[in-house]
Amino acid sequence: MPIEVLRELSTRLPGLRLWNCYGQTETACIATLLQPEDQIRKIGSAGRPALHVETRIVDDDMQEVALGEIGEVVHRSPQLMSHYWNDPGQTAAAFAGGWFHSGDLATVDSEGYITIVDRKKDMIKTGGENVSSREVEEVLYAMASVSEAAVIGLPDPRWIEAVTAVIVPSAGRDLSEAAVRDFCRRRLASFKVPKRIVLVDKLPRNASGKILKRDLRLGLMDREGS
Repeated sequence: MPIEVLRELSTRLPGLRLWNCYGQTETACIATLLQPEDQIRKIGSAGRPALHVETRIVDDDMQEVALGEIGEVVHRSPQLMSHYWNDPGQTAAAFAGGWFHSGDLATVDSEGYITIVDRKKDMIKTGGENVSSREVEEVLYAMASVSEAAVIGLPDPRWIEAVTAVIVPSAGRDLSEAAVRDFCRRRLASFKVPKRIVLVDKLPRNASGKILKRDLRLGLMDREGS
């Protein structure tokens, strides 16, 4: 959940006890928890491993990364799935090194709280730099004129991938590309500022409400190609 949404919920409903849960279908389905007392102290974090779950943040060689460094989230637990149906190749890749590879990138702090940075496949490579889509999205959600936002990388002849912000404006508010870029420039390094801004009425979602970035990316690429 975006940090600005959490702050607003805490302000509007001060007695509300929130639990942030992180996981995926393969972990059936909770892997980490952020308890109510940590919602503000560790705002933006996915918490610590749930009961019977071991979680590590590792590099490509399965070595644990240093505190604050980005690595992939891997899990080990009796509640994990055993395999992908009729897909031994994907199963072997997912369990390389004896741990389940989530495909999520994260950091971990000195207290063991992890913070999800991005999906590995959603990390944007632009002009020789890596950009976390979530970091840019957090900045966009701080704009009062932004109702929803998703940041993706689109193919670009100069930048390899262009940081692209797809935004649903807040009802009754005007929003311009110039305003978005100016807001981002004051809060982000220049290479992280969206090079393309697309305003839409809604974002594609699955049945559980998750934004489908792959569909969004393909839709914009088709539109540009046409």
